[in-house]
Amino acid sequence: QVQLVESGGGLVQTGGSLTLSCTASGNVFNVNAMGWFRQAPGKQRELVAAIVNGNNPDYADSVKGRFTISRDNAKNTVALQMNSLKPEDTAVYYCNVDLWVSGVLRDYWGQGTQVTVSS
Repeated sequence: QVQLVESGGGLVQTGGSLTLSCTASGNVFNVNAMGWFRQAPGKQRELVAAIVNGNNPDYADSVKGRFTISRDNAKNTVALQMNSLKPEDTAVYYCNVDLWVSGVLRDYWGQGTQVTVSS
């Protein structure tokens, strides 16, 4: 089993910053990617940022230049530095880890952390 624990969400004013952190524990082997998704009320969950093994980070167009994802493979952690936050960034943010398990990619999700940006 794999457990993901997120921290760092909260309430911030427009233009402010927050840093989200996620630590994976348990059978964390053969990691393919680590990243962050978000889901706003009434909307589908969407990719915010991710780092796939051997590749540069991938960002949603809406957060490019404002958010930075970082990954520590030795500690199985992934962080999301969010700057210049906007009200439209308000959502529940979920940590995601892809693992290769018996030749198949499996997704694991954190419980989600609320980010609220006030105007």
